[in-house]
Order: sequence, then C-alpha cells, then structure tokens
Amino acid sequence: MQPPPITEEDIAEFLVQRPDFFERHASLLSAVQLTSPHGGRAVSLQERQAEMLRDKIKLLEQRLMEMMRHGNENMLIADKLLRWSRQMFLVARPVDLPAVLVSEIRSQFSVPQAALKLWDVAEVYAGEPFAQGASDDVRSLASSLATPYCGVNAGFDAVQWLDDPEAAASLALIPLRASAAAPAFGLLVLASPDSQRYQAGMATDFLERIAELASAALSRVRDT
Repeated sequence: MQPPPITEEDIAEFLVQRPDFFERHASLLSAVQLTSPHGGRAVSLQERQAEMLRDKIKLLEQRLMEMMRHGNENMLIADKLLRWSRQMFLVARPVDLPAVLVSEIRSQFSVPQAALKLWDVAEVYAGEPFAQGASDDVRSLASSLATPYCGVNAGFDAVQWLDDPEAAASLALIPLRASAAAPAFGLLVLASPDSQRYQAGMATDFLERIAELASAALSRVRDT
C-alpha cells in the first residue's frame, strides 16, 4: 500500500516543526526562487522576505499616521469644546445664556445654522424668545430621542426655528435633559446645507457631550 502523497500542508508543518532546517540548508535560501508581487520578477526567498517586511513596515507607518491624524483631530475638537464651555461660564446673566450658547457653537464648530428652544423654564424667563415656539410635537420628539438625531431634513417642525430653513439639508437634533432618565426640557438644532455633514448612523458621542454641557449650563434658567 502506497503512502498518501505529501501535501503543501505537510511541507509547511514540517518546516514549522523544524525551525533550524534552513540553518542546516542555508544554500536553499538563495536557490529558492519566488515571484515578486512588484513587477512579477523572480527573486530569492531572502529577497521575498525582505519585501514582505518592507510591506509590513509601510502598512504600520500608514496606520501610525492615521492614528496621529485622528489624535490631532480629537485634540482640536477638545480645544473647541473647552473654548465653547468657557464662554458659557463667562455669561453673567442667565437670560443671555441661550443666545451665547448658540452663537458660540456656530462660531467654534463652524455650524452654518443653529437654534435652541427651551420649555419648563423659570417664570421670570417665560416670555423670552428662547422659551417660545416649541410645539407639543417638538417636545414629544425631543423626549423620545435617547441620543441625538443625525440625518436628512425630514421636515421637522424645529427646522422652522432656523434663520433659513430651506438651506438645511442635514440636521443634528440634540435633546437637552437634566439626567439620562428625565424628559427633555429643550432641543438644540444644528443644520448644514451639506447633506453629508450630519449622516444617519454617524457616531454621536461628541454631540452627547455637547448636550450634557448645554443642559448643565441652561439649568440656570430652568424652573427647578
């Protein structure tokens, strides 16, 4: 009975189990010829290993550059968030907070349009523009959002708060609440003529941080 033929897997396993094989047969390293992916020419095993190592180094360099780019972007965003928060701390009168919050978010984050409406505010602020115009539907929508909505302008009532509703191609609707389990007491609307700026499925971590900071700052005008 003939033994089964030797397969490539058998050869590979043989070499793995005998790491000193090429030490004992060093001449094979230069004798074995492989096809290079760079031009299709024949190269020695040693040359092919060197090419593979260079390719791996190049891939690692690309990944490192990508990580550095993301790190720089995150640093810039964190710096903008700090400047925005600082401006809110500097507001002396609570009644001025909503306007400063909106103007600074447009300035710091280059948001073309932004608007904010609050409800359940302290009685002294009930007549202010920021406490007017939020319909029951908007309030219900805001409370139903567990995370900020990002996507196309689907004709939400809150879009009408913007200076130029027709120019809002994509939106971020950010509910404001005192705690994660509390109903919303306000809604911040960010809008852009770029339909891709706020996309469905995009990460909302940064917008959630904005919501937390804005909610804390605006507690000064709430009916608590």
